[in-house]
Parts: sequence; structure tokens; C-alpha cells
Amino acid sequence: MLRANSRAVAVAGSPRGARDHREDDTSNMSFEELLELQSQVGTKTYQQLVAGNSTKKQNSRPPVQNTCVADKHRPLEMSAKVRVPFLRQVVPISKKVARDPRFDDLSGEYNPEVFDKTYQFLNDIRAKEKELVKKQLKKHRSGEEHEKLQRLLQRMEQQEMAQQERKQQQELHLALKQERRAQAQQGHRPYFLKKSEQRQLALAEKFKELKRSKKLDSFLSRKRRRNAGKDRRHLPLNKD
Repeated sequence: MLRANSRAVAVAGSPRGARDHREDDTSNMSFEELLELQSQVGTKTYQQLVAGNSTKKQNSRPPVQNTCVADKHRPLEMSAKVRVPFLRQVVPISKKVARDPRFDDLSGEYNPEVFDKTYQFLNDIRAKEKELVKKQLKKHRSGEEHEKLQRLLQRMEQQEMAQQERKQQQELHLALKQERRAQAQQGHRPYFLKKSEQRQLALAEKFKELKRSKKLDSFLSRKRRRNAGKDRRHLPLNKD
């Protein structure tokens, strides 16, 4: 008890000495001596002594060096407090986007005239394939193979007819364009045909071509049968 009183008197009498020796004064004192010191020097001075002692102890500890160097390729650390999803993206994968060159601006603008000139060699290949199918059709007079070849030949002929019609329409558009250009050069106001008028001109050109190739009668007979079938569907059914 006398030792506690002497320490308290030393601390209270010389604050500078107390600050110099606060670690020795407070770290080796018992709980009873600390209470006695608090009652003698006051609560505020006692808290300053204890806080300064604890700060010095923390500063006296050697700094812990972080041996773990941050790496951008290290695995992702997930918190244990959050449930980890069953399916998660571990490695980022670039998504492949499908590109259709027919509808993509990167392929350029479609020009039928340039396209036909560029792929004109395909017409020769189609003609050779058509002759080959005709030869195979002569060998197989009946059976399943005959039906397959017949359907293939019919499809090739339909594609050829569609290509010829498209070519005729392109020639008609080109002729109308040249005519409008000539009218503009002569000082006249160019006249643009409506779509219905363009269809009529295309139909007239088709009739001329069929008449020239002597296929007009067969075309008209097919057209009549098709129209008769359409009219028959609209007739009321007999309930007898």
C-alpha cells in the first residue's frame, strides 16, 4: 500500500516523469494499485496515462509484412456469408455472335447487276448439272430413284425460270431508268411509273416471251385450271 501511495505521489507530483515512466508505472501495477492511482490523480489523468501506454505498446509491435502479392490472375475469393451459386462463370468467355452476310451491312449493299456479273460462271455449272440429271433420269426409268431425279429436274427448271424472270425485270427497270435519264437531259420532267404499271409492263413482256417461244397456250391452260380450282373452293358445298 505504501508502494502504491509512493507511485501515485510520484505520478501526481511530476507529470513529465509520469509520462516518461508511464509504461513502468502502469504495466506492473495490480488492479488495486490502479484503482488507488485513479482515485488520487483523477479519472481524466488516469485515462490519459492508460491510453498512452496502450498506444506505445501497439507502436512497439513490429509491423507485419504482407507476403501475399495481389495478382489479377488469382482465383476469385467468395465470401463465406453468401451462398455460392451452383453455376458461375469462372473464366470469362467471349460470346460468339452469328453473322448472316445477307442482312449485314458489313457485306456491302446488294446490287443485282453486279451480283449476276460476278457469279455468272454458276450458270454454266447449273447447265452441266441439269444435263447430268437428265442422263441419270434416262437410266432410271422407274422406282424411287426415278422420282427423286424427276423432282430434282423440276426444281432446277423452276429455278432457271425464276432467274430468267428476274433478269427480264432487271432489263425492264434498266430501260425505264435510261428513258427517264433521256427525258431529264431533254429538259422534260421524268415520269416515275407506279408499281401496278410496272407489273403490267412485266406481264406484257412475259406474254411476248411466251408467244415467241410458243408456250403461250400451255401457260394459259395452266392459268385457267388454277383459276378454276380457286373458284371451286369458294362455291357452296352440295348438302344432298
